[in-house]
Amino acid sequence: MADSILLNPLWKNSKKLAYYNTARHSRCSLEDEPSNLDEMPLMMSEDVFENDKSDYHTLPRARVNQRPRGLGWFLMGGWKILCGSCCDCLARTCRRKKELKARTVWLGHPEKCEEKYPKNAIKNQKYNLFTFVPGVLYQQFKFFLNLYFLVVACSQFVPALKIGYLYTYWAPLGFVMAVTMVREAVDEVRRYQRDKEMNSQLYSKLTMRGKVQVKSSDIQVGDLIIVEKNQRIPADIVFLRTSEKTGSCFIRTDQLDGETDWKLKVAVVCTQRLPALGDLFSISAYVYAQKPQLDIHNFEGNFTREDSDPQIHESLNIDHTLWASTIVASGTVIGVVIYTGKETRSVLNTSSPKNKVGLLDLELNRLTKALFLAQVVLSVVMIVLQGFVGPWFRNLFRFIVLFSYIIPISLRVNLDMGKSAYGWMIMKDENIPGTVVRTSTIPEELGRLVYLLTDKTGTLTQNEMIFKRLHLGTVSYGTDTMDEIQSHIVQSYAQTQQSNGSNSSTSSTASRKPQPAPAPKVRKSVSSRVHEAVKAIALCHNVTPVYESFASVNGETESTAAEADQDFSDDNRTYQASSPDEVALVRWTESVGLTLVNRDLTSLQLKTPAGQILTYNILQIFPFTSESKRMGIIVREETTGDITFYMKGADVAMACILQYNDWLEEECGNMAREGLRTLVVAKKSLSEEQYIDFENRYNQAKLSMNDRALKVSAVVESLEREMELLCLTGVEDQLQADVRPTLELLRNAGIKIWMLTGDKLETATCIAKSSHLVSRSQDIHVFRSVSNRGEAHLELNAFRRKHDCALVISGNSLEVCLRYYEHEFVELACQCPAVVCCRCSPTQKAQIVHLLKQHTANRTCAIGDGGNDVSMIQAADCGIGIEGKEGKQASLAADFSITQFKHIGRLLVVHGRNSYKRSAALGQFVMHRGMIISTMQAVFSSIFYFASVPLYQGFLMVGYSTIYTMFPVFSLVLDQDVKPEMALLYPELYKDLTKGRSLSFKTFFIWVLISIYQGGILMYGALLLFESEFVHVVAISFTALILTELFMVALNIRTWHWLMVLAEFLSLGCYIASLAFLNEYFDLAFITTPAFLWKVSVITVVSCLPLYIIKYLKRKFSPPSYSKLSS
Repeated sequence: MADSILLNPLWKNSKKLAYYNTARHSRCSLEDEPSNLDEMPLMMSEDVFENDKSDYHTLPRARVNQRPRGLGWFLMGGWKILCGSCCDCLARTCRRKKELKARTVWLGHPEKCEEKYPKNAIKNQKYNLFTFVPGVLYQQFKFFLNLYFLVVACSQFVPALKIGYLYTYWAPLGFVMAVTMVREAVDEVRRYQRDKEMNSQLYSKLTMRGKVQVKSSDIQVGDLIIVEKNQRIPADIVFLRTSEKTGSCFIRTDQLDGETDWKLKVAVVCTQRLPALGDLFSISAYVYAQKPQLDIHNFEGNFTREDSDPQIHESLNIDHTLWASTIVASGTVIGVVIYTGKETRSVLNTSSPKNKVGLLDLELNRLTKALFLAQVVLSVVMIVLQGFVGPWFRNLFRFIVLFSYIIPISLRVNLDMGKSAYGWMIMKDENIPGTVVRTSTIPEELGRLVYLLTDKTGTLTQNEMIFKRLHLGTVSYGTDTMDEIQSHIVQSYAQTQQSNGSNSSTSSTASRKPQPAPAPKVRKSVSSRVHEAVKAIALCHNVTPVYESFASVNGETESTAAEADQDFSDDNRTYQASSPDEVALVRWTESVGLTLVNRDLTSLQLKTPAGQILTYNILQIFPFTSESKRMGIIVREETTGDITFYMKGADVAMACILQYNDWLEEECGNMAREGLRTLVVAKKSLSEEQYIDFENRYNQAKLSMNDRALKVSAVVESLEREMELLCLTGVEDQLQADVRPTLELLRNAGIKIWMLTGDKLETATCIAKSSHLVSRSQDIHVFRSVSNRGEAHLELNAFRRKHDCALVISGNSLEVCLRYYEHEFVELACQCPAVVCCRCSPTQKAQIVHLLKQHTANRTCAIGDGGNDVSMIQAADCGIGIEGKEGKQASLAADFSITQFKHIGRLLVVHGRNSYKRSAALGQFVMHRGMIISTMQAVFSSIFYFASVPLYQGFLMVGYSTIYTMFPVFSLVLDQDVKPEMALLYPELYKDLTKGRSLSFKTFFIWVLISIYQGGILMYGALLLFESEFVHVVAISFTALILTELFMVALNIRTWHWLMVLAEFLSLGCYIASLAFLNEYFDLAFITTPAFLWKVSVITVVSCLPLYIIKYLKRKFSPPSYSKLSS
């Protein structure tokens, strides 16, 4: 790695040194302004940093040398960039976005809105009636190939430039355009019908006169909308009332954030307590909502009722909102609309993904431009040899049109049809069931990948959590000792019942009171500590038990006792939560005897091993956030009135708020090395006075509209001090099936694998080892946490000295390195056999993909299963989504969707190989088909005094590129050089594909030579062997041309398929049958004579036989690697 870093000491540059010294007098902290920072040379002496560690902050940032923009740049694509910039600027000017503002929304009074808000209509159409034709034409003719043929076809309207029949140029172009327009029109009509269906859905709107039915598109800000169970929420609304007695409901958000777990939403307390639904119009109330934002996980607002004395103010947060496109899962909800149409969260978060263009398409585009250049050069040579006689400029353009078949219009059609065929084959492969190809334009990318960036949870692991470990500091319980915990719980609650006390008071007083004898104290202490830990885990969560079957059997008037007898013993009880970790913890407490049986907004109930029901009132809940990395709950036990604050979270977040302990950090590391996800559980007992004081400050902070989050977190943090550590839990996320052999196969195929995860460093490292992402023999370099430029510099120097070791780095350190040493870091990381990035945000994942694409120019693939992986999947050259526990959002956003991680091996090594090899062969063969006939035309023109007269006219040219050669050429999509079993057995064969040798300027040049040789032989042979009439030249050369193409297809096929044989004979039969109708071009009497047959045979043999001999000799003396394996 050291060799790749330039040694460039800073002090050798006197100019820089002068600036450096001058800047020391006016130094200011520019840590957050990377544009003002220099790229420090990594080999700089570490002593410099020790002498004055802040001097490097003021150095100017090195600028990347910009490419000069001259005429060459303009002709090679700069014109497209300039045109695009002008169009974007014009579009921005024409449709300036209205500034989004906060709003006051009066309940049931849309007319009181201060501004006009967008219509609540869904519109996914790309075009309208007037823009459809221009829009589709622009999308097609922005490609060089189509634009070229349009210019050539239009030139045929000029009499002086006309070469042949108009239909020979316009028919193929018109066919391609017609197919494209029909496809776009069908898609557009489908989009329109889907939009119309969604916009026409009827909803009940509450008015002064009662309920009225309104269309979804007619809903306005301020309307009171009623949404039934299993109905889509039409706009962003604030939740006012529900038919559920608990004052809450569940919604499904999988269409918004990709998560399959139900979310609990809470109605506004003031409106939920109103006696009747119609009372919503008898009160004077409004909602103050923040301006529309992208963030679907946060909301700030206030509810105010003016007609009460005093006025009622209620803070609103994300739990009071129902975003558009979510589904009501329980009860009936009534809400007031606050955002509509393009201001809803779902529309604001919808970005149209960029169309991905495969590397093979870009390579073919370059070859097409090379062919165009050759065409122009050939035309100029003809004019020069002609001696610039007459109107030479007109003749030049005629020659360009005459040689236009050198660039075949059928190239795009054949490739697009081939891509569709590859997609169909992938979806029909029984070895990878459930695979869906969502982007049919880039199947060849699967065969060119160098970097695979994968998520961890749900991708490499199953996202099925199993409780494995409970650690109390002095005692540790594993899966084989869970029965001891169960006996402790049974014993603890048995003692509680005997003493007629509650579970909390008994265990807590037992642990606090001094005991007379030491032995009972130890036993009592362990038992009470286990009891406290299990109780904390059973109480501190957001899990809700759901009893679907009893809702329909029992009416709404069942008693609490009946509900306890029936619901709590229901075998079909399921748990709903936003995290599978929490469900695993609650299921574990159930297995050891403490069962969560009921929960609503204000209370939750636990059932003891003896069947006793314990009720706890929920006073406050502090949900988990990515910033705090912990969640808490304050509960009051109903029988004793004791108030307890429970909290659980990541060890990093919890360590600073716990009482002193000497075991937590060590045990967290031990569990992480076992691959377990750890949670620290703690508690704090509160007095009534302490809680009332906290509640007042907390409610006041929640009502603030300025910096609400900061004020709320400050109040909560005042409570999070000196908490008592109860236990450490370890949950295992099991590996997906066959992850280890799949990763080994990919590594042997030369693919470098990077794991990007939001999990902690220790767990990520352990999963990397257990999944064999990092082999046992490889060293792991853990990049130490860095926070500034000096630390990053020193750590990169340390990493540079390591060789052939895997890198593990956290998201924060990665951000610092990329800010100051982007190029150096990526260069070093790309030399690692594996990289693990932990604590990564979704944005960072996408940023890493962009960096690899930008710095390495290699093809990248991203694979994930959750909504947080979508940005990474869309940024990669090839995105693969897995349908997993976290929903379908990643699967729907991806180019390819699979059901299991192990399927990626076959998808890349087998289908990726076949798609790339077939498309490369197909593209070059179609170009050969155009070059050979252009060579014949050039030979013909040069012999006949450089006349710009076509050799073949009318239907012969159309038939040549369609029915006479199309089927055999297209049958190349069935060819394969290696059997699937062999490709999987020897994944090393994949490495050759990434070098791009199947389609390069070298292979293209070989095909050019073949075309020149065969075209020359066909034309000169026909001219030598013809006897009397020119029409015989046409008959002999054209027939030999068709036979040569059929033999060349046979020469290139490596594995025969019965459809290939059928295509060969079908094309030959079509040509022979059509000879009877081509008397305009052929002499029918001549083509039935033996002279015609032997002349055609001789010319065909001379054009093809040398190529067969060369292929035989090459396979014998220099066979490719795959043929060695096949033999």
